[in-house]
Amino acid sequence: MVFHTSGVCSMRLSVFPSPAGGFPKRIFNGLSLSLLTALFVSSGVLQPTHSLASEQSFITIGTAGVTGVYYPSGSAACRLVNRQRADHGVRCSVEATLGSIANIELIRSGDLDFGFAQSDWQHHAFLGTSVFKETGPFADLRSVFALHAEVATIAVKASSDFHSFHDLRGARIDVGSKGSGSEASWNTLVSSLGWSDADSQGFSNRSSSELAEALCNDEIDAYFQLIGHPAALIEETIEQCDIRLIGVDSRDVAAFVEKEPYYMAASIPAGLYGQSAPTDSFGVVATIVTSAAMPDAIVAALVAAIHENFDDFSDLHPALSVLSRPDMVGEGVTAPLHPGAMKYFEDQGLLPPSSTSREN
Repeated sequence: MVFHTSGVCSMRLSVFPSPAGGFPKRIFNGLSLSLLTALFVSSGVLQPTHSLASEQSFITIGTAGVTGVYYPSGSAACRLVNRQRADHGVRCSVEATLGSIANIELIRSGDLDFGFAQSDWQHHAFLGTSVFKETGPFADLRSVFALHAEVATIAVKASSDFHSFHDLRGARIDVGSKGSGSEASWNTLVSSLGWSDADSQGFSNRSSSELAEALCNDEIDAYFQLIGHPAALIEETIEQCDIRLIGVDSRDVAAFVEKEPYYMAASIPAGLYGQSAPTDSFGVVATIVTSAAMPDAIVAALVAAIHENFDDFSDLHPALSVLSRPDMVGEGVTAPLHPGAMKYFEDQGLLPPSSTSREN
């Protein structure tokens, strides 16, 4: 839900976890904004000021755990938006969440404005397939832009007997937080490759901040994450113990991608973490999504902040360093583009004017 204010005073929206551990809800504390503003102005405590943007809009971008790429990328995007808030009137904040699936459902419920989402789950949410079958199609889901590639990454201790993906059948594998894109992608992968319930008994769901310690303390045999590289999680784990990255056999990847076309073959480059050869795997594209109800001007302000400060943005994390402006409207855009984003990209020559049909 976007929060607008006019005039002199703003009240920050706070986000708290629900007591039952479900999705966070926005909570106002204290007086309503209109009453508070009226009291302050009428009492002379607060006098009106003016800026280029007389109406302020407050938005939040949902990311994922703080050790991944989503959180620093979202923080960077908000810094760029806030740098120009006097011009467009949009103030941005970032929120750590459970990841793709949770972000999409929070946007659907109106409890989040924008969110990072893997391209595959963006597609499934729009159509109401896979993990979104029960909640149904999110017909108002809209793409804003695409970002970096994310590679399915499996880490084990270097001293372990696990050397290939299929060695992990029956192992204690942490597959990512409940509601994360990593967990959903892992379940899709092993289902596609015919793993049985017995093969999957050791699965667990920790937050990304717990994974390095859990692996190095032998609480788990492996962890699986869909992440951009280089990744702080891998570097953090290497600082605590010696690890090895396990790939997914190229034949398995080929069969998987054929069944699930919103995945693609990918690899972790040799030498990135000291490994002698590339680690073959599969991947998706990180994207930012919102609702069709989000005003065009707010979406355009977010897109413009990234596009017009592109070099600054891409320099903020190594995973973003290979991103190009055309990639922002590339293959990761699997739900319709939001009209505010579409118009901006058309004006910049990244989309032909005829592409407005993608709104429908």
